[in-house]
Amino acid sequence: MKKMLIIMLVLVIATSSILWAGAQKEAQVPFEQRYQDMTWEEIVAEAKGQTVYHYMWGGSDVINNWISGFYADQLKQKYDITLEMVPVTGPQVYINKVLGEKQAGKHTGGSVDLVWVNGENFKTMRQGDLLFGPYADKLPNTEYVNMEDKAIAYDFGYPVEGYESPYGSAQMVMIYDSARLPNPPKTVDALIKWVKANPGKFTYPALPDFTGSAFIRHLFYYANGGTDGLMGEFDEAKYTEVANKFFALLNELKPYMWRQGTTYPESLAKLNDLFANGEVLLNFNYGPGDAAAKIETGQFPKTVRTYVFDEGTIANSNYLAIPYNSSSKAAAMVAANEMLDPEVQYSMAVIRKSWPLIVNIEKLPAEWQAKIDAIDMGAAVLPGDELSNHTLPEMMSDWLMRIEQDWTEKILQQ
Repeated sequence: MKKMLIIMLVLVIATSSILWAGAQKEAQVPFEQRYQDMTWEEIVAEAKGQTVYHYMWGGSDVINNWISGFYADQLKQKYDITLEMVPVTGPQVYINKVLGEKQAGKHTGGSVDLVWVNGENFKTMRQGDLLFGPYADKLPNTEYVNMEDKAIAYDFGYPVEGYESPYGSAQMVMIYDSARLPNPPKTVDALIKWVKANPGKFTYPALPDFTGSAFIRHLFYYANGGTDGLMGEFDEAKYTEVANKFFALLNELKPYMWRQGTTYPESLAKLNDLFANGEVLLNFNYGPGDAAAKIETGQFPKTVRTYVFDEGTIANSNYLAIPYNSSSKAAAMVAANEMLDPEVQYSMAVIRKSWPLIVNIEKLPAEWQAKIDAIDMGAAVLPGDELSNHTLPEMMSDWLMRIEQDWTEKILQQ
C-alpha cells in the first residue's frame, strides 16, 4: 500500500511538472504569436497588471485631463491596467522613437505601447513595419462601429486592415468671437479677402502641426476649384498644376498674416492663446466641440461661436495603433477596446462636446443612446446635420506629405 502511494505521488509530481513546463513554455511564446488564437477573456487576463504608455498629441488640456483622469481610472478599476499618458507635439516624436528602437534591434520591450494616429503617420508606420496587428478584429466593442464604412476602413485613402482601431471623428470648424467679429467670412474666398482687409489678425500653426496642415488643405482645394482630381493616387502633374496656384496664394497672403508671415505659431495651443487674448480674430479646430469646452474652462469668452465654410470643411477619423515592439500589447488592445465602450464614448461626448462620435449611436444600448441625445452641446457647437452636410474628404497621405514638405521650403524658409 505504501509503495502504491509513493508511485501515485511520483505520478502526480511528474504530471504537475509537465503541466507547469507546458505553461512556462506557452508564457514564453510572444503574445503576437498567440493572440489570434486567444479568447477575449484570455487577452484581458493577460493584460492585468500591465502598464500602457500612451503617446498622443498633448495640445488640449481638456483631452489630456480626460485621458489621465476618467479614461485611465476606467482601465485601472475594471482591468487593473495602468495608463501613462505621454503628451507629444506631433506624431514624429513617437515614430522616431519606435523607428530608433527598431534600428537598434530592440524588437521587444519597446517604450511606446499605444499611439493616437491617422493619415500619413499611420501609413509611414505601417509601411515601415512598425505596427502590431491586425488586432482590431479581436475587439468586442467594434460592434458599435460601422467598420465597413470607407471613412473608417480607409485612413486618408490607405487601407486600415485591422492595424488601428477607430478612436473618434473629427471635422474642421472655424472659431470666432461674435462680440469682436459678428460677421465672419463664410467661404474660403471671403476668408482670403478678409485676411487682406484685416492685416495681422490671422495665422495658422506651422506645419507639420496637423491642425495647421488641415487648414491649408482647404486653400489647396480652393486653388484647385474643388476636390476633383485630388482624391486618387498622387499625381505629380496634377500636384504641380495646383501647387503653383496654392503657394502663390500663400505667399500673396504672407504680408497680411500675423507678424507679416515672418513666423507662425508653433502649435495649436499657441494659436488658441493668440485668439483668446484677441491678437488674432479667427481660430479653427478639428474638434467641433473644442470651443465649447474652452468656454466652460474659461479659456474662451462665452460669446465664441463656430461655423463651417459654405463649401464644407475637411472631416476624418482618428485611430489608436500599437507599435510592433510594445511591452504591453494585451493591455494596449484592452485600452483600445475600452475607448469604444458606450460609457467612455458618452463621457468623451460630454467633455469634448464633439459630434459625431465614431460609434454608430443607433448601435448603442438604448440607455446610452438616450444619455447622448440628452447632452447639452451648448451654443458654440453646430448641429450634427449642419456638420455632416458640409464635409469635405481627405486626400491620400502622399498628397499631404508633399504639401507639408514643400510648405517648409516655399513658405517657412522664404
